[in-house]
Amino acid sequence: MTETREPKIITEALAVIDKGLAEMLHRELVSTDEVADLLLDVRTLLASREDEPQPLVS
Repeated sequence: MTETREPKIITEALAVIDKGLAEMLHRELVSTDEVADLLLDVRTLLASREDEPQPLVS
């Protein structure tokens, strides 16, 4: 069986998304500003890791 492991950045991005969704879940209306902020947080997190060297997997 092959074990797959999510890169740390994916785990962090999922945590940001889960936190944002949990905060918005109980509300009927969510402003576009709040959604844009959540998306920008995820994008910033992912973009900041693009510059870091990725380990080679053999």
